[in-house]
Amino acid sequence: MRKRDHNLLANAASLLICGLLAGVVVAAAAFPAVAMSGLAAKAAGDAFGKLPDELTVKRSPQISYLYAADGKTPLATMYDENRRELPFEEIPEVVRKAVLAAEDQKFYEHNGVDALGIARAFVANKQAGTVQQGASTLTMQFVRLSISYSADTAQEVVDATEDTTKRKVREMRYAMAIEQRMTKDEILAGYINTAYFGNRAYGIYAASKVYFDKEPKALTAAEAAFLAALVKFPGDYNASTGTGKDIAINRRDYVLQEMVGTGALTQAEADQSKKEELKVVGKVTPNGCVQTGNPSWGFFCDYFQRWWNKQEVFGATAYDRERALKSGGFRIVTTLDPAVQLAMKKNVDKRRKTTDAEALMLAAVEPGTGYVRGLAVNRVFSIDDSKNLLSSDPAKKRKGIKGSRPNTTNPLLTGGDGFTGYQAGSAFKIFSIVAALEKGYPLATTIDAKDKFVTNFPISGKDANCGGYYCAKNASGKGYGPLNMWEAFGKSINTYFVPLAIMAGVQNTVNAAKKMGITFHDEPGTNQDDFYYSNHAEQWGAFVLGVSATTPLELANAYATLVADGKYCEPTPVVSIHDSKGNKLAVGDTRCNQVIKTDVARAATDAARCPGGDRSAYNNCNGTTNQASRGIVGKPIMGKTGTTDDSKSATLTLSTRQLTISGFLTDPDYAHNGGMSHDIVNPAVQYALRDAMKGKPTMQFAKPSKKIAAGEQVSIPNVECKPVAEAKSILKNRGFEVSVAPEEVASKCPKGTVAGTTPSGKTIKGGVVVIQVSNGAGTPGNPPGPGTGGGPGNGGNGGNGNRGFLDWLLPAVFITGRETIGG
Repeated sequence: MRKRDHNLLANAASLLICGLLAGVVVAAAAFPAVAMSGLAAKAAGDAFGKLPDELTVKRSPQISYLYAADGKTPLATMYDENRRELPFEEIPEVVRKAVLAAEDQKFYEHNGVDALGIARAFVANKQAGTVQQGASTLTMQFVRLSISYSADTAQEVVDATEDTTKRKVREMRYAMAIEQRMTKDEILAGYINTAYFGNRAYGIYAASKVYFDKEPKALTAAEAAFLAALVKFPGDYNASTGTGKDIAINRRDYVLQEMVGTGALTQAEADQSKKEELKVVGKVTPNGCVQTGNPSWGFFCDYFQRWWNKQEVFGATAYDRERALKSGGFRIVTTLDPAVQLAMKKNVDKRRKTTDAEALMLAAVEPGTGYVRGLAVNRVFSIDDSKNLLSSDPAKKRKGIKGSRPNTTNPLLTGGDGFTGYQAGSAFKIFSIVAALEKGYPLATTIDAKDKFVTNFPISGKDANCGGYYCAKNASGKGYGPLNMWEAFGKSINTYFVPLAIMAGVQNTVNAAKKMGITFHDEPGTNQDDFYYSNHAEQWGAFVLGVSATTPLELANAYATLVADGKYCEPTPVVSIHDSKGNKLAVGDTRCNQVIKTDVARAATDAARCPGGDRSAYNNCNGTTNQASRGIVGKPIMGKTGTTDDSKSATLTLSTRQLTISGFLTDPDYAHNGGMSHDIVNPAVQYALRDAMKGKPTMQFAKPSKKIAAGEQVSIPNVECKPVAEAKSILKNRGFEVSVAPEEVASKCPKGTVAGTTPSGKTIKGGVVVIQVSNGAGTPGNPPGPGTGGGPGNGGNGGNGNRGFLDWLLPAVFITGRETIGG
């Protein structure tokens, strides 16, 4: 074939294909007769007309913004694509005109398809052998972006962007259909909000922030022209280098000159804009919890994201919910109080280093709302563990396994992903107080707190075993004589609270903890309904001494429930959630229920004022384990310390009316490490609460009723030295519930007779009276004494099993309270 004939044929073929692309859009008269027969035009038109004209334009992914509780302080941003859509009226006119000058100067004139432009570009590209000219209108580009975002599979995304005739024909049809359904302004806004500008910036808002760190409304004409130039070649202009900057300026100036041609700028304005120095910031928008506005906010941010991923309203699976967060354009005001967070973090860092094996963890909750105001720990929230120290767990250390210090993303303070928490020691005694008050025992209930208390609960093993029965002992080894709830809680006496839990019912004590938010996730089982231990707790006497694990957040919220007059509020990291259209979502509302009667909660709170050195409403504390707290905080407080066997953990929970902070000191990588000191955790909590309460009003706790404080007290008959059977008969006839202690005690009375009762003197009407049996060996003489440090009780000897016939059902590690917290 001659070269001339080949060129003629190629040109004819080009025109024919061009005609097919144009179809019914361009009349046959617009083309030479030799280029297209009537039959070919009809075939193209029929095919074009059969294409679907309904394009589902899904909303493009948008960035979600998290703010602190003030609604202004940026906390974090979450996105798959960095984008925030703006309505048309908020897109500056200079930006709109710059984009039109760069992309589609006839946008407001065509019906979505520039047929002559397509023909011209097709012929030019055919002759060049490569793509030299584009012919897509701005509407067609918007169609292409919309198809990509509406795709359900990867192949559909490829089909939406590949350079084929089929794709071009489809875009033309959809473009004309969209022009019938949307206004020009809506299409232009959609395009400007959807287009990719490079540097992980989608849409004009993100581009403006990433490249110039300013709102779009503050852009100059030169900056708008630079951004408009990026749309066609995103990422091609590296304005931070010499050569790249020159190319970027040239392309910007080209757009500025095009704006003169469209009438958007005068030549003088364009010339002035060309003189403007190009200052690109290149500030990539932070993404996720590892890039929060403050390094100490990472653990709170992670808690929020875990909370979000549990909310079924955002999707069927955790993956769907995460995608919703990172693409939904939500505005989320969190509960984080920067002042509270700063107070806690400052006091944590003052006392522990990030490389220390001990984790000093503080969690703050607002009573009455469940708002989590802060989470602080001496760790760095980071996924980079390359420089982490070896685990403190000896077995893992031998294998060279790294621990969680200094960097970790483990939910140390809130639980989850296998983290079930840590033993809280005597802080759990508050639950026996609540259960006893609910059953009718007043705060004035007196129990003779001896050096040890032997229960009727059979036990195997050596620890806390008194003749085959579980027995509680005080850490001091002393007895303390008759005490009421105020005094016993202030001194933290084990041999008061174990019998109190029995009087109230151990299951009732466990149930009180459940109502106040303790979850028992350290139990064997897949869900709480399966948790045999906490659901069959009749003989779990050691529970009240804090052998079950909890988290700083759970314990803080449990105490906050009492401060809120018995109203339990599910802990939440959210104040409000608004979707991309500004609608407030109910999922962000607080979830509160009255779980403890108001008077019971106030009475328990009144008892809890004693351990911190405060005065109860009835001035009945008479001693305390931690007198410094009230003076340091400078406000009315309630709370409690806790220590486990061998000091594997040390805790302090303190609360004012407005804020509850719970602090734990333990090794999250190896819970068997002992030596945790109250000299570290106590001041961290005390001074953090003091600092967090600065500027807040002093609020007094409500006074419980006199009835629940003193109750209806009746005298207990003196049955000392009487036969046990006779004593039981006398006491039952007076309406008491009577039991006999399994182990004999030293007494002046003959062996086998009654040595005395617990309580003695007076007790609540219909209450439990335990008969102590004499061994005839005389009086041991253990006078009561004051408590010091973490308290003479504080969980000492309390972490040892007492489940008797249930021992075989569960791992001994749980029964004894010596559990391992995984790292």
